[in-house]
Amino acid sequence: MLLRVSQEFPGVAFLRRAHAFLSKEGLIMTQNTSGSLIIRGEELPIQPGKIHPKWHDAAKAKGYRVVARVKDKNTLALECETCGNIHASRYYVLMNFQPECPHCVEARWQETAREAGFELLRRDPQDRHYAFYRAPCGHEVRRQFGSVLRVARGEFGPECEACQEARDREDARARGWDLVGADPKGKANYRIYRHADGCGALSRITRGNMVTGRFTCPGCGEGWSTEPSYLYAMRFELQPGKHAVKLGYSRIPESRLNYQLHRDPELPRELLCKVPMRTGRHAQRIEKRAHKWLATQHHGMELPHSEFAAYLRVKSELYRAELEPVILRLLDRIARKEARAATKSFARQRSRSKRMRDS
Repeated sequence: MLLRVSQEFPGVAFLRRAHAFLSKEGLIMTQNTSGSLIIRGEELPIQPGKIHPKWHDAAKAKGYRVVARVKDKNTLALECETCGNIHASRYYVLMNFQPECPHCVEARWQETAREAGFELLRRDPQDRHYAFYRAPCGHEVRRQFGSVLRVARGEFGPECEACQEARDREDARARGWDLVGADPKGKANYRIYRHADGCGALSRITRGNMVTGRFTCPGCGEGWSTEPSYLYAMRFELQPGKHAVKLGYSRIPESRLNYQLHRDPELPRELLCKVPMRTGRHAQRIEKRAHKWLATQHHGMELPHSEFAAYLRVKSELYRAELEPVILRLLDRIARKEARAATKSFARQRSRSKRMRDS
């Protein structure tokens, strides 16, 4: 036998009157359960039930206002006091944590993207930590939100894969190599190159080494030991008014100066001179003799490692500024000697060629 609701329990009418009185006095908060709310593009039905005062207090303390119960018995619609937008949140998240307004978060992402020079296009549906951006070059790139934040802070530049590949090809051609493709082992800093202007061998080389030329071909053996090299002298300003001079050898002294030696890219530095050497191995021998002569003739002029360790990535062979004229004169003598040796070698080669023609 079916009964009307008012007849199910003897005290139901009294409970309803009591509930109405408490609601009127503000001791129990209720809501209109008709209709629905559109929250972030989704229509959520408003749910029946009371809104506890402690939920209102927690929301106010955390920068929100409770609008309604939506979706299910555990979900609240919260209005952000900062942006005025509404989002859905579980009530236990509100009570135990600080809810994040997704509208404010997205606004921060947009602002960070602008500061980094990007344009935020859309979220990545496959990974919540990523989004798609328009890079300053115009290409579309996929980046982590944290990575874009570091670009905005100036920790590194707004790199683009398409532009990077074009630069890699240009750097390879400048060395006589062709870019073949990505590293089969999956390491981002490595590429596969072909020795186009040489033996045609394939080699796995880091992008940085291709830029600076610090590698050897596995096919023909072209590398630092067999290719032409230089002795060099460089001046570094370690502190205002305190200079140091380095004597060394390198196949590309400019690369040593600009990329390899310094710890701080803003460190004042200058390439004073460089002397051509016929091979890297020959340059190494001459450099060792020069350091031995300086240690003998000018003992105590080499800087201790503790005085420049914070500025340069070298362990020794750095001299006090007073020795700069001596080092430059030494390199000048070596340059004249190398020029005479080259002239004699050319003369011997011509004489040998003449004898071979006459025979």
